[in-house]
Amino acid sequence: MRQLTAAEVKTHLEQAAPPPLLLDVREPWEYEVCRIEGSTLIPMRQIPLKAETLDPERETIVICHHGVRSYSVARYLEAQLGFSNVINLKGGVDAWARDVDPEMATY
Repeated sequence: MRQLTAAEVKTHLEQAAPPPLLLDVREPWEYEVCRIEGSTLIPMRQIPLKAETLDPERETIVICHHGVRSYSVARYLEAQLGFSNVINLKGGVDAWARDVDPEMATY
């Protein structure tokens, strides 16, 4: 698993082909407050139940509020499910709002 800052993820998204999956593992109420455009919501507690809907070969960037839940999910995807290309967004959407999109709502 790689860990990238918000600025590094932004640059990576601009260059990546095909585009990675942006997997947001926050709760639905958090996702309603703010989200990175193009992200897919699967709350952390639902990952084991919905893992079969994810492609272990696709590059996956895991997102949460501050980067802690996403780190745990990223490790789970690699260790338990065999994902080979996982990135954790260090600092989560909080860092994204601060460093990439200052117009994004925060909580």
